[in-house]
Amino acid sequence: MGSFPTITIQTILGAPGVKDNNLKVLTKTKNGGLTECMKSIIYKEDVKEAFYLLDLDVVMSLYDKWTANLPMIQPFYAIKSNPEKSLIGTLNVLGANFDCASKAEIETVLSLGVSPDRIIFANTCKLESHIKFAASVGVNLTTFDSIGELNKIHKWHPKCDLIIRIKAPDDSKSRRPLGSKFGALPTEVSPMLQAAKSLHLNVIGVSFHVGSATNDGDAFIKAISASKTVFDTAAQLGMPKMRVLDIGGGFLANSLFEDVATAVKTGLEAHFPNEPGLNIISEPGRFFAETTVTLAANIIGKRTRGEVREYWINDGTYGTFHCVIRDALNEPLVCKPLSCKGLKTYSSNLFGPTCDSQDVVLREYQLPELEVNDWLVFPNMGAYTYAFGSSFNGFKTSDNLFYLVTSS
Repeated sequence: MGSFPTITIQTILGAPGVKDNNLKVLTKTKNGGLTECMKSIIYKEDVKEAFYLLDLDVVMSLYDKWTANLPMIQPFYAIKSNPEKSLIGTLNVLGANFDCASKAEIETVLSLGVSPDRIIFANTCKLESHIKFAASVGVNLTTFDSIGELNKIHKWHPKCDLIIRIKAPDDSKSRRPLGSKFGALPTEVSPMLQAAKSLHLNVIGVSFHVGSATNDGDAFIKAISASKTVFDTAAQLGMPKMRVLDIGGGFLANSLFEDVATAVKTGLEAHFPNEPGLNIISEPGRFFAETTVTLAANIIGKRTRGEVREYWINDGTYGTFHCVIRDALNEPLVCKPLSCKGLKTYSSNLFGPTCDSQDVVLREYQLPELEVNDWLVFPNMGAYTYAFGSSFNGFKTSDNLFYLVTSS
């Protein structure tokens, strides 16, 4: 893996997925930052649609942060978190590989010139047609967690290298635990490996996922320990030596990332101290997506009820703010006016544009007095946001505008 100082912003802007995406590129100044970029869009371009700013400097910084803390682990960016081609293209240039879960996601990555050997088909239950497609384009690495999946793979892609996904021992501290749906139980591992062996399928490693959005380093240590047990079980069954450990995703790009990375390294040193040829990979999505995108939404309506202010904006829970429902956020969304109009604040409700009464972005949030056509800014809106967008009620998330931002 490389580190971003060897990559220039001009290289990124000329990369597939970035150069051919027809997105306007804005340059932020040292003093003005994203705020000046937003004002330029609003006042110079007279934009009224909600819009996103993808900060390429942040993407580059995050990749450098990953390689500095986990240099032994190759990231496979989980594009489901944010399938914007400019983000995928940037990560491709920086050296990331890719985690895809469907035919469409594989097609997106391949369209940017990515070699199929840099893709993991990380979906433990795949459509047969998608398995056949993966075989036809040379995507030869996938996951499984059931004997039924092994039978499908044996029928449609028997030469594919396989990774058995196990249920993480503990994902309780993650924002969204995944163990109720994904991962083989300890009692299921040996029968699955024996089934793979009898079908002459090539199981080359183990994967796990400690849950989406977590700061729990101990969860990684426990899961790495459980993975070592699976490596040992495969050896006892006379299977070829496993050579891949996939530690999944769940990483957050916050101040605790270094602590989690230290825990991962502790787990690897404890359970895989001498494993020549071991390839360690990961599937971070939110880590590379969440903090890279800022959303600006326009106030389209207002109502005053005593001391309470109620505002409608041109995006909502059927669009970018689906995460309000999906993630059951432990922390409230950060919402701030683009321009503050006074120090006094009011308890405010923030509604999306649809006719669903549940389309509520924020309740009882302190905001200053605002008016129709004012703007609200939401940072950290890059992960599992507009990827969930719909066209419910005729309000299309795809109508939101997209801009790229750099510092040079």
